[in-house]
Amino acid sequence: MSNKYAISDIHGCLKTFKSLLKKLKFNKADELYILGDFIDRGPDSKGVIDFIWELEESGHSIHCLKGNHDQMMLDARSSLALQRKWLVNGGWTTIENFNADHIQDIETKYFQFFEKMPSYLEVDHYILVHAGFKFDMPNPFDEFHSMLWQRAWYERINYQWLGNRIIVHGHTPTTKNDINDMLNNLKQNQYIDIDSGCVHKGKQIGLGYLACLILNENRLVFEENKDF
Repeated sequence: MSNKYAISDIHGCLKTFKSLLKKLKFNKADELYILGDFIDRGPDSKGVIDFIWELEESGHSIHCLKGNHDQMMLDARSSLALQRKWLVNGGWTTIENFNADHIQDIETKYFQFFEKMPSYLEVDHYILVHAGFKFDMPNPFDEFHSMLWQRAWYERINYQWLGNRIIVHGHTPTTKNDINDMLNNLKQNQYIDIDSGCVHKGKQIGLGYLACLILNENRLVFEENKDF
């Protein structure tokens, strides 16, 4: 049987990412959806991207969405102000991961990897997005910034627009217990945050995990951070 997996906010935690996929027994019949923030703060952002490429080249099916940190890296090329914004939000660690001195030293193919990513995907009855949506618009899919940055939007959900779909997102670190509670109330609320703060291990009880929602089973799997 094949599975559809959704994870988010790897943030350079390659060892944890690999360990989770091993726990899931991820194979070429499965589909993996990664909801953005591949880079920054963790110890091996470059390795995360390289590993995804290795999996794709070996025949695994991986679908990648853009996160706000990925967009900040792209934007950092356009001005010093935006470069400083990225660097203070984890970009320095990413620069070091690439054994680089400046953003200009990073190979073009890594920027192209992020440039081609969509900001959301619809899979079966799920909507996958990094952050959230601006629901005061006729079509929330039209507002790119919110899909990367929006927080605290649950109270404004337009359920008429949403219909019977379920929103799966990351971006906002959420404890393991709270994510499990969201799963238990998924039918009623129609949203779940699967960012279990992998890169924030030790900062708050319940964070420090890479979470996976198995879409076809409505089941969660957690892997504790192996990188720190």
